[in-house]
Amino acid sequence: MAEYENRQRWDLDAWPEMYGTLKELQALVFLSPPGIEMNMMVFTISSLSSGCRHCQAHGAYGLNSIGMEIGKIEAIWSFEHSDLFDARERAALSFAIAAGSTPSSVTPDHHADLRTHFTDEEARTLLAVVAVGGFMNRYNDALATVTDSESANWAKDNLSPLGWDLGKHTGAQHEQRTGPPGSG
Repeated sequence: MAEYENRQRWDLDAWPEMYGTLKELQALVFLSPPGIEMNMMVFTISSLSSGCRHCQAHGAYGLNSIGMEIGKIEAIWSFEHSDLFDARERAALSFAIAAGSTPSSVTPDHHADLRTHFTDEEARTLLAVVAVGGFMNRYNDALATVTDSESANWAKDNLSPLGWDLGKHTGAQHEQRTGPPGSG
């Protein structure tokens, strides 16, 4: 991965002040209503929309870590056609795909659908999840952040059948981390 030589100088670990502030913002946003499970699904699908495989791996692995069944995590990739999602979840995920794409493809119909299923506070949180996720998607994908082996191996085992691969987030041997950021 010589084309990404010295990327560690730019990663978030090299800027502890920003990384600490970002972790606080993530905690505020992801733990707000409608709740961690919905917010993590929104993060994962908006990461799919943006194309960041690193964030897709972390989002899906995070959902598994909080107890979501693997079948439902895999179904996120085709939620529109899965009976594992109710109308509320579909509204959030449809909005997240539209809001996570560039340019944004959010329509008045997305807003109306959110209003049917979510309070203003919850809808605001869903947008904040996409926005914070958008920062992470852009930063990690542009940098080709190396995905930790725990998240990467889980994603390879569970998401590869869906067409997912680690791509440029593999990294050289000296760049490898065992667990996700903040895990020790």
